[in-house]
Amino acid sequence: MFYERIFRKLSEKKVRYAVTGGVALVLHGVVRFTADLDLIVDLDSKNLENFIAVIKELGFKPRVPVQTDDFLNPELRAQWYTEKNMIVFTFYNPEREIEEIDIFIKEPFPFSEIEKEIVWFKVKDMTIPVVSKKHLKSLKALSKRPQDMADIKALEELEKIEEAE
Repeated sequence: MFYERIFRKLSEKKVRYAVTGGVALVLHGVVRFTADLDLIVDLDSKNLENFIAVIKELGFKPRVPVQTDDFLNPELRAQWYTEKNMIVFTFYNPEREIEEIDIFIKEPFPFSEIEKEIVWFKVKDMTIPVVSKKHLKSLKALSKRPQDMADIKALEELEKIEEAE
C-alpha cells in the first residue's frame, strides 16, 4: 500500500515529519476521501537529505521540471515560494501517477512547534506522526479553499462529539 511504504521508509531513515491534509483528517476521525499524502517535513538539512533519500529509493520524481536534489537547496525553495507562489512541492510515482506526496517548501509554523503537539497513531505495526487537530485547523485556515473550510468545520464537529463523550 502506498501510504504504508512511505511511512515505513520515513521511519527507517528516521525522518522527522508529520502527516497533514486529508490523511491526517481521516486518522483524526473525519470521513473524507483523499488520494495524495501531505507532509510537513523538518527542513533541517540532514533531515531533508534523509527525506530525499527516501523519495529517490521509492522512485518518486518532482512533478515540476527540476531535479529531486533541488529540493535540498533553501535558496531555490525560497525562490519558488516568492516567485512562483509555491506552497507545496509535489513528488509523484511515475509508475503509479496517482501516488503523490506534497511537501511544504516552507514551514508554515516552526517544526518544533508542530512536533510538540504531534499525535501518534498506531496503524498495523507502525506508529505514524500526525499534526494535532489545532495545527491541522490552522493549516487549513491558511489556504481558505472551500474544501479546507469544510474540513475545519468537520474537525470542529468531531471535537464537539469528543467533548460530549
